[in-house]
Amino acid sequence: MGKHVLITGATGMVGGLVLDLCLKSSEVSGVTSLVRRASGITHEKLSEVIIPDFLSLDESADYFSSVDVVYYCLGVYTGAVDRELFRKITVEYPEILARVVLAKNPGATFCLLSGAGADRTEKSRMMFAQDKGAVENRLSAMGFPAFHAFRPGYIYPVTPRDEPNVSYRLMRRLYPVLNLVALNFSVTSTDLAAAIFTVGMDGCKLEILENKDIRRLAGAAGRL
Repeated sequence: MGKHVLITGATGMVGGLVLDLCLKSSEVSGVTSLVRRASGITHEKLSEVIIPDFLSLDESADYFSSVDVVYYCLGVYTGAVDRELFRKITVEYPEILARVVLAKNPGATFCLLSGAGADRTEKSRMMFAQDKGAVENRLSAMGFPAFHAFRPGYIYPVTPRDEPNVSYRLMRRLYPVLNLVALNFSVTSTDLAAAIFTVGMDGCKLEILENKDIRRLAGAAGRL
């Protein structure tokens, strides 16, 4: 019998790729996708649930009763929202979801899309590093039998997109050079998704997966 997956951020770049891998995999029997807006995707395995506010989850909902793997890929770019909302999306949303899932499914695996530089001391002056470290700490302490935090560096979009800001447009142009001389600081969107999916399905000894670990896992999975 296949695994049932709960995924967030499936309308985003990485989450969308993870969702596609789930829908194509014989290891997955069903997917519940929690979204803020309808994706337009239809599939016999997929159940899409629109969640206006993650702080007000319906803990009695049927889709929480059988979850084997959580892929948490929901996020927001630094500077796209104010400080309070960034903290809410980055720390409070995943924390609340994790508590609900763990209460109903004590054997579940939780895979979190974090980011390079996440600071578990929570003392960084950088908002991104501080909040990513905070959510890693909170989820790690909850008692999941398997919790994995993925810390990619620059994520190169294999499918071209409208970049969110000037720095991302610059990084996209520099990626061919980065890929040759800085293997530990960049990863393609498809390789990142492959690594996240594989760890959720097969497990991994590492709780924190840095960029180099992500690239290695994607290669081992034969999806480079």
